[in-house]
Amino acid sequence: MTTTSNTNQTPFNENDLPRAGILRRLAALLYDGFLVFAMWMFIGYAVLGVFGTDSNQLVDGTVQTDSVVSAIIFILMVASSSGFYLWFWTRGGQTLGMISWRIKAVSLDGSAMTWQQGLIRFFAAWPSFFVGGLGYLWLYIDKNKDAVHDKLSKTKVIVMPKGYKPFEKNTSA
Repeated sequence: MTTTSNTNQTPFNENDLPRAGILRRLAALLYDGFLVFAMWMFIGYAVLGVFGTDSNQLVDGTVQTDSVVSAIIFILMVASSSGFYLWFWTRGGQTLGMISWRIKAVSLDGSAMTWQQGLIRFFAAWPSFFVGGLGYLWLYIDKNKDAVHDKLSKTKVIVMPKGYKPFEKNTSA
């Protein structure tokens, strides 16, 4: 897919762009983590508003939450974080953190990620990160520099060229 930016009129082929390294990926993940955490805080306050403070008790110095309320909060946290990533990945390929670090997640052919690819990517990225980061470290072994969740979802994370404007209309050449 050849794209031309309106500001500098420099065409580039997204298939020729380099894959993102681990530092850019983790930095974007950190940025997005702040946004997701803010959503979770809002969800927590909303659940507290619905169920009240009676669903939490202090027992022997520890806060214990009603199991139904805990399950609802967990489901809402997974739904909100997956929705956050799926929304951005399927509409332009960039979350706000990815825009900051000039990286973009796309299908292997350079087209926009599908919802199915996004779901696979989201749920495979968690173990990739939480098993000692081994899924991310795989990009040092892989010939294409892809992480495990990239491979499983048939996607790639590319570094966008300097001067790329994600919010401006891009036209195919």
